[in-house]
Amino acid sequence: MKIVVLKFGGTSVGTISKIKIVADIIAGYKRKKFSVIVVSSAMSGVTNELIKKSEAISGNFSDAEYDVLVSSGEQIACSLIAGRLIHLGYNARSWLAWQIPILTQGIHKNSRIYDINKKKIFNYLKKGGVPIITGFQGINENERVSTIGRGGSDASAILLAKFLKAQRCIIYTDVEGVYTTDPNKLSRARKIKEISYEEMLEMASLGAKVMQPVSIQDARLNRINIEVKSSFIKKPGTLITKRKNIINNKIITGISSTQNDSKVSLIGVKDKPGVAASIFKPLSKNSINVDMVVQNISANGKETDLTFTIKTEDLNKTKKIVKANKDIKFRKLLLKKNVSKISIIGVGMITTPGVTFRMFQTLAKNKINIQVISTSEIKISVLIDKKNTKKALIALHREFKLDD
Repeated sequence: MKIVVLKFGGTSVGTISKIKIVADIIAGYKRKKFSVIVVSSAMSGVTNELIKKSEAISGNFSDAEYDVLVSSGEQIACSLIAGRLIHLGYNARSWLAWQIPILTQGIHKNSRIYDINKKKIFNYLKKGGVPIITGFQGINENERVSTIGRGGSDASAILLAKFLKAQRCIIYTDVEGVYTTDPNKLSRARKIKEISYEEMLEMASLGAKVMQPVSIQDARLNRINIEVKSSFIKKPGTLITKRKNIINNKIITGISSTQNDSKVSLIGVKDKPGVAASIFKPLSKNSINVDMVVQNISANGKETDLTFTIKTEDLNKTKKIVKANKDIKFRKLLLKKNVSKISIIGVGMITTPGVTFRMFQTLAKNKINIQVISTSEIKISVLIDKKNTKKALIALHREFKLDD
């Protein structure tokens, strides 16, 4: 059996006319003799509307009922897709995750899929059926509906591809694939033909919105090749695969940037073992995600300056938490909005000397000051003033020959 998993995002099923296009795409794979498994997100905007309803009902809406509520969006989309395929003469039906079942573990609103019962779907495929499966959800050990986090339909598709041994997993969205940088910010951005799991994971975690990081990690761990392509334009997309499958002469594969970061600096912190943990523990308890962290020890070794970045919407909460923290002492607290993190990503930098110098020199030539630096094996990130974001993207895109 030649199985392909097709996942359609919210923008792909956002209107009735778009759902008709999706049905035609599915029919095209059936004509090519594929056994097709479809995974759908909710129609664009529906999940947000459902969340607003939960907030209007209660300021402390139950997490378990939240999952029941928001999972209904995918149910609507799947029913409409199945209905259109039946209209076209195909044997199709919608499947809710609990009917398969797709088994999850972990807390409500952020569960993880750990097993999928294959029998019912295999039998349905053998009869020529097209299962339209709700993404983003499963059923937990208490037989309650659970959801796997925003963007979780990608993870649903990837794990269905794993458990049912699909030949291909294709993520259909409103863009043609993964680009060297955000094409809305830079017109010279180029579509990437092939990208490694590691590079895509870095780009997603650093601001690229094509896929959620957890979904890419699932694909990487299970060695599932993913193609990202447009629902609306018939062109090849981007293949996300393992490094050894890629032939690439580029040192840098892509550049990402963030839009809503703020910088927090604690000056003159009394240095002692565990001080960093004392600073970050209450932030973690309040679900504040800390990103770039830089620590500078004073010459006498008694004080340290500690700088980190957070999302701007968490800035006021962070300020209150830090000031109320009795476990730390510091001389001054500095807060700065309107900063942006620019990151260059590429497995090529592992074996290529001078990449850091070229990045820093390019920014210096363009009179862009670097405030914080963070690195990994395949990534270099710097924090700059937000007003310089586009200028930095243009300069770095040209420097690393991504315009070509």
